[in-house]
Amino acid sequence: MSSKILETVDVNAPVSVSWQLWSDVTRWPTFLRHVERVDRIDEKRFTWWLSLPGADKYFAAELTEAVAEERIAWKTTAGVHHTGVVVFQQLSDTTSRVTLHIDYDPEGFIEHLGALTNLDKVLANYDLGQFQHMAEEVAAAAR
Repeated sequence: MSSKILETVDVNAPVSVSWQLWSDVTRWPTFLRHVERVDRIDEKRFTWWLSLPGADKYFAAELTEAVAEERIAWKTTAGVHHTGVVVFQQLSDTTSRVTLHIDYDPEGFIEHLGALTNLDKVLANYDLGQFQHMAEEVAAAAR
């Protein structure tokens, strides 16, 4: 059984700020609450550790696409199989829309339960809210 997460947030920050924060994978732990650590291996590959309710997970991943201020995509090469893409859309000079789309294969009881009860989507939505807050703070400090 495959599960999909699709969440969107509008951010009071230029698309350049949203892109800059998300495209640096080592910054993910600052706004993705369940990401404990990200280590960059090279320009395209990285590892990351998640701490989720009932499970800790390790992933090795590679960037499959990075188009500045438009989209960043990845797929795992080890750990729980998943793919993800974040799309950035300029709404105005000072606002942007960020859409997160993840496809993954739940493993074990906890992940299946999270997918069935939409807890995975709730957690993703919370993390996007954290990202929104951080991007808006960065944009406000730059004004």
